[in-house]
Amino acid sequence: MKDDNCIFCKLANGDIPTNTIYEDDLFRVILDADPVSKGHALIIPKNHYRNLFDLGDEEAAKIMPLAKKIASEIKDKLGADGFNILQNSEEVAGQSVFHFHMHLIPRYKDAPNNGTLLQFSHIGLNQTEIKEVSDKLQNN
Repeated sequence: MKDDNCIFCKLANGDIPTNTIYEDDLFRVILDADPVSKGHALIIPKNHYRNLFDLGDEEAAKIMPLAKKIASEIKDKLGADGFNILQNSEEVAGQSVFHFHMHLIPRYKDAPNNGTLLQFSHIGLNQTEIKEVSDKLQNN
């Protein structure tokens, strides 16, 4: 299902011109209009899903093999030295467009933003706290 008010629906379905590098029945892969590196691409489902939690099972099953395929092609053709595959779900996680999409971000050894794209601070849970989290998440 397409949302006529969603800009990513319009991008994914060809209503707005893009630099498309791949397309099939479920997805369009475009170059990001404001990339963080050369070859930064977005995998966008043609159906509207707000985020990962709403993503259709068919798309979910096919997106990682597609990400691997496109990332490998970008790496080979542009000479990337590594890759980040990123998906943000909800505003607190950095989602700014509420249509599921996955970022494919090639990384280059001499790029100016190396080491700054994804930075995390560890929260320092002790083993007891980690065990409590583990117990809550296990399927008992």
